[in-house]
Amino acid sequence: MKIGVLTSGGDAPAMNAAIRAITRVGIHRKCEVHGIFGGFQGILDPQIHELNSRSVSRILHRGGTFLTTGRSEEFKTEEGLKKAAKILSERGFDALIAIGGDGTMRGLAALSRHWNGKLLGLPGTIDNDLYGTDYTIGFDTAVNNALEALDKIRDTAEAFSRTFLVEVMGRKAGFIAFHVGFATGASAILMPETTTTIEELAEKVLKAKERAKSSVLVVVAEGDELGNADTIGKALSQRIGEKCRVSVLGYIQRGGNPTHSDRILATRLGAYAIECLLSGKDGGMVGEMNGELVLTPFEDTWTKKKSLDEWMMGLLDELSS
Repeated sequence: MKIGVLTSGGDAPAMNAAIRAITRVGIHRKCEVHGIFGGFQGILDPQIHELNSRSVSRILHRGGTFLTTGRSEEFKTEEGLKKAAKILSERGFDALIAIGGDGTMRGLAALSRHWNGKLLGLPGTIDNDLYGTDYTIGFDTAVNNALEALDKIRDTAEAFSRTFLVEVMGRKAGFIAFHVGFATGASAILMPETTTTIEELAEKVLKAKERAKSSVLVVVAEGDELGNADTIGKALSQRIGEKCRVSVLGYIQRGGNPTHSDRILATRLGAYAIECLLSGKDGGMVGEMNGELVLTPFEDTWTKKKSLDEWMMGLLDELSS
């Protein structure tokens, strides 16, 4: 079996670990594995090179993706999809594995209309917003990156008895904010899945100060309905009569060496992808749910909603008191 592998969209820590597993397990099981550089655009250009076991040496611990990534406008068109299908067929590919987020799964689903080869996706996104897996590749590392930064910000907040708003990534989903907020003891967590007015936020902050808390941390997902942390910080400052400090963590969350959990998850999913292909299973995203390896149809990954832990959400006010 001739297999292509690529990474698409935003980079995520441990993508390299997944590529390594796909390559080495694939070769061990008599497959031919080719790396496609630059995401889906790498099919169209094309930028395709055969990989061997040495090609993926010393990448397990590296963040990002050695195949490089990107977003292809051409691939989104019908002409681009037909061109990609033609190139894959002409080059004799039997299967394609793509690692990425919801845009990647949509791309694979669209390609399936024009190419009869086997298609599989791996959930590689720090946002953890894909249905069909408890955790996505890169999420744990991103949370730990943000956690380390917030712990340091807390030191300064306590030294000056200040209120800090810290913005983390999450345009459409608040999983990073949710996990980081609980792990740092934030007084409030703002994210797309919940609705909080500026008046309600101000009340929470003032109550925290009344309890003589030495500092107040508010974690804000970038996609919150109230706006970004800077916008919310200005509005909150007016209501509590104190200047709120704002820190935007940005791309620091996506970089760095992947954690143990991400490396193991990426390796399991990469190896399972090969097993699926060799056993005739495709047409979906491989993931891990409740400790079990599963295959979820592409469309379900973005149409079905992945929920936050409602029980934990109910504890937020009690834990921040």
